[in-house]
Amino acid sequence: MGKKKILLFTDWYEPGYKAGGPIQSIKNFVQAAGDCFEIYIVTSDRDLGEKFPYSEMETGKWIRKNDQLMIYYLFPAKLTISKILGLTGLIRPDLVYLNSMYSLRFTILPLLAFRMKNTGARIILAPRGMLQEGAMHFKTQKKKFFIGLLKFMGIASKIHFHATDDQERMDVLHYFPANAGISVVPNFPKSSSGPFKTTLKEQGTVLCIFISRIAPKKNLLYLLELLDALPERINLRLDIYGESEDEAYFEKCRQVISKFPQHISVNFKGSVPNEEAHAVLEANHLFVLPTKGENFGHAIYESLLAGRPVLISDRTPWKGMQAKKAGWDIPLEKPVEFLKAIQEMAEFDQQEFDDWCLHAWEYARQYRDSLTNLKEDYLKLFS
Repeated sequence: MGKKKILLFTDWYEPGYKAGGPIQSIKNFVQAAGDCFEIYIVTSDRDLGEKFPYSEMETGKWIRKNDQLMIYYLFPAKLTISKILGLTGLIRPDLVYLNSMYSLRFTILPLLAFRMKNTGARIILAPRGMLQEGAMHFKTQKKKFFIGLLKFMGIASKIHFHATDDQERMDVLHYFPANAGISVVPNFPKSSSGPFKTTLKEQGTVLCIFISRIAPKKNLLYLLELLDALPERINLRLDIYGESEDEAYFEKCRQVISKFPQHISVNFKGSVPNEEAHAVLEANHLFVLPTKGENFGHAIYESLLAGRPVLISDRTPWKGMQAKKAGWDIPLEKPVEFLKAIQEMAEFDQQEFDDWCLHAWEYARQYRDSLTNLKEDYLKLFS
């Protein structure tokens, strides 16, 4: 019996990197379990926010990457219901995997296509944290309309959901109590890592880094407004890596930054390619992400893997960080505690900093090594 065929729809994939976590989730899965399946990825021919396609990229045809993986790049507007049915009829997949909750082209249209014509393929949808309470606060009416549409058309009851933790399983049950099943399987973490490295740390100075999309959910403005109360004795540099998704929100961030005193400097660096993120993190002291919700947080894990403590909200799967000396996970309702954590890191001398960095580095490896049955769990998900 041959390998099962998975037809995977995702807004962005390599060589794109600006969409962050969703790309990493699929990339890591393909690397770790791709040898067990024939995987066909349908994706956009350009990165997040880009007007032009990838250079020297063939579009509108299947490109073979290796024995297990083929990719079909196309201009998103060309992904129509008829196109989806044509690709599906050609491949005849055993499973269809949707890597987003609300994407018009890469989730909604495939679902409508499969409702019109039953292909016999099992449909699996990964919400990717988009049903979390924090995520539902943005574009609420649009999201609730889509959820209601799925229920009204009877599509939701035919979807098997892929949740990455128990919280996401509960989120799915809240919005889709009638479903075809829910499997809780964590994301594949990045497997490659290097030796532990430190960087220079002076007392009274802290180099912070933010890597994420500049959007209300990621909560950069919350962090910036906190810094206004940072004591003058502390010198702080914040490097921000990420693309802006909301110009009005971005402008609010810039207005706050324009009023900072001299002991606080902020630099917008744009997006960082995945292969460069590790070195960028190693050059800093503290990764900061006061997010309103993550179902995994690849950038958080990447920071730990680089041996850098994290300062995050309590709305991610990463809990008890301070007890592990790997960082802090603090409720957003306690902004004073966020500021205290930044001050604590600033006051670390080299020895204390190295100790916390080593604990973060070791914790990332312990987490990775704990997922001994993850490949088998994915085989069950796609069985």
